[in-house]
Amino acid sequence: MSFPVEKLADALSLLRKRAPVVHAITNWVTAGDVANALHALGARPVMASAPEEVKEIVAGSDALVLNLGTPDPIRVKAMFLAGSHASTLGKPIVFDPVGVGGSRFRMETARSLLSEVRVTIIRGNQAEIGAITGTGGQLRGIDAAAGPSDLSSAACALSRQTGAVVAVTGPKDLIAKDEKNVFVENGHPIMAKVTGTGCILSAILGAFAAVEPDPLVAAVGAIAFFGVAGEKAALRAQGPGTFRPALLDVLSELSPEDLIANARLKE
Repeated sequence: MSFPVEKLADALSLLRKRAPVVHAITNWVTAGDVANALHALGARPVMASAPEEVKEIVAGSDALVLNLGTPDPIRVKAMFLAGSHASTLGKPIVFDPVGVGGSRFRMETARSLLSEVRVTIIRGNQAEIGAITGTGGQLRGIDAAAGPSDLSSAACALSRQTGAVVAVTGPKDLIAKDEKNVFVENGHPIMAKVTGTGCILSAILGAFAAVEPDPLVAAVGAIAFFGVAGEKAALRAQGPGTFRPALLDVLSELSPEDLIANARLKE
């Protein structure tokens, strides 16, 4: 049975109607890109990272996004405080383990967070998912150079272990929940040449999860939406420099009908 693409379009329509507040504790390299992308999509970004206020910010938000891109002890403390409070309040949480496996600090932080916080969606590249699961992953900087030999099994195992939907993004995106796999074949190679596209996607996952109660539908919807947006933006761009503003334009313009017509999904 094919994945019901109409549900993805419904989630996008609801997102635009509700304009959810997405609290993103993201890395300082891409915070502006993430905020602008959420605004363009139709959500409301909040980028608070001070431990003294994150619990209050979480309480007024519809979803929380935790990004490990530039960790330091204060930011990590804020992530745990925000994640714990969001779990208590039943708010959806997206975790992006950027660069995990590149250092012991990142690995220990990721594993502790996944054991202490009820994460809804985990999004990473194949190397990051391989590192977390201990099934093999090699990074070059924060880019994936290699991943597990059986990526589907690793993603499904992590989903069973954490209860989260696991989204593995790359040339072909894999979304796993327990034993179920959905593949999204949208996107464009130029997206990998622009810093911040992964962080933007994680924030978009938070926006979809804020309005769609089924995290698998939310994850597939967000990833398909972003992939279609990347394809359309690439048609307007002359290179990475012109792709970034084109992407913001398309994020604001892409309709539910566009998503239905262009999403390429396989189960």
